[in-house]
Amino acid sequence: MTQDDYEEFAGMVGAITELYGRAASEFAITIWWGALRQYDLSAVRQAFDRHVRNPDSGQFAPKPADLIRMMGGTTQDSALVAWAKVDRALRVVGTYRSVAFDDALVHRVLTEMGGWTALGAKTEKEWPFVAKEFENRYRGYRMRNECPDYPPVLVGLAEAQNAQAGFGGEAPTLIGDQSLAQRVMASGTAQPLISMRPAGALASPTAAAQRMVGYG
Repeated sequence: MTQDDYEEFAGMVGAITELYGRAASEFAITIWWGALRQYDLSAVRQAFDRHVRNPDSGQFAPKPADLIRMMGGTTQDSALVAWAKVDRALRVVGTYRSVAFDDALVHRVLTEMGGWTALGAKTEKEWPFVAKEFENRYRGYRMRNECPDYPPVLVGLAEAQNAQAGFGGEAPTLIGDQSLAQRVMASGTAQPLISMRPAGALASPTAAAQRMVGYG
């Protein structure tokens, strides 16, 4: 959601709270907003609707965690879904091409882990450990409901080499929902990210090619 959605969101929370015989204070609405602002307003509205219709839990007033679980499952569910996208993109698209995922946290986590090209240097033996590190980092952000800064594009080997030679690069391959991936790109930052671990050595074209199955 954006700040323009706040008034409608506040009215929605107030109406739901009133439905359960309570009044929503401005402070409570602020807490709701902080917990859910990373989601689309329409998704939040649908989650509220599903909650009040739920025969098992609908008689109880919802909490932000109830809606988050309803919209995205548990943090482990979300992490596994995100990693499945990464794994498939690496095997189908490869690390030569730059990519943009439909999930901003994927960009942040992979950057912390050394970047898109660094994945190409990993062996099959290392792959389960890479997956576990990704899932742990991703879940940490989800559990804290953080929306940290992230790069708009995960740069591939071809673009990195072209940039060094002074040439332009191709448009990134969009992974997942195309419109969401474009929004992720538009909201990313080109500024250096804080709290970054040192990136590993840039994967060589040979190592990356060994991880690549084909191009999408």
